[in-house]
Amino acid sequence: MLQFHSVAPALELDACKSCGAVWFDPQEFEAVPEGVNESADEGYLRGIEAQATARLEQMKPSGFTDEGPDETWKTIPALFGFPVETNVDPLKRQPLVTWSLSAVIAFFSIWAFFHLKTAVGVFGFVPAEALRFGGLTWLTSFFLHGGILHLIGNLYFLLIFGDNVEDHLGRWRYALLILAATLTGDLVHVLAAPQSTVPSIGASGGISGVIVFYALQFPKARLAFLFRYFLYFRWLQIPAWAALVLWMLLQFFTAALQLSGLSNTAATAHLGGAAAGFLLWLKWRKLG
Repeated sequence: MLQFHSVAPALELDACKSCGAVWFDPQEFEAVPEGVNESADEGYLRGIEAQATARLEQMKPSGFTDEGPDETWKTIPALFGFPVETNVDPLKRQPLVTWSLSAVIAFFSIWAFFHLKTAVGVFGFVPAEALRFGGLTWLTSFFLHGGILHLIGNLYFLLIFGDNVEDHLGRWRYALLILAATLTGDLVHVLAAPQSTVPSIGASGGISGVIVFYALQFPKARLAFLFRYFLYFRWLQIPAWAALVLWMLLQFFTAALQLSGLSNTAATAHLGGAAAGFLLWLKWRKLG
């Protein structure tokens, strides 16, 4: 005699293996839910569907999940390949420097789009002419971008990472971080390609310092990426520090292409800005 237990409904059934009989105690049979009448073909198709569903579940890559960020709006940038934040502490103050700086960058970049070639030639940072206008182009190049996608990408990373860093550092230290990362990025770019006459533009160097500071200061923060898997969209969440490792590897690879003449992306400026962010994190990580 064997006993079988059911959780929902709560039943304890006795079964005889040799005779194939099952015994219900009083009121147990009435507790069994009504079944659904279906034909043999319907049952066969339902079995195939169940097997296919189970097979798809087994094929799902590890680390992927159906659970995304709490905020629904974050699905929109994720659809375009941008990472979105999860598991971050709420802000204690309004990130006024981040918002103001983003607005100024957007204003001058969009203004320059109407005569981009001239604007880049005058205000872009040229390593071979690093002291043009008394070195002013070290700063003016920060506010120019080569196109709308370049602008949107930089503004997105500044906004999602900058607010937390500003909240930790305070406004003045945060502004100093961006300034130091921008100037260090330009310096490394000059050292890597001192004879280059190609103008360099974009806020990437300064934002690289913010990215590094964010990933090191908020190790519990996670970044979620949205991937399409067959007919499903799946979320992959990784720690911010792991995303930083992947990003740094990409920058070193791109810098190698740049130094080989195979890329026009100033990845050396990104690495310079990242170095400044790391050094200032060592100095300011215990604030707050």
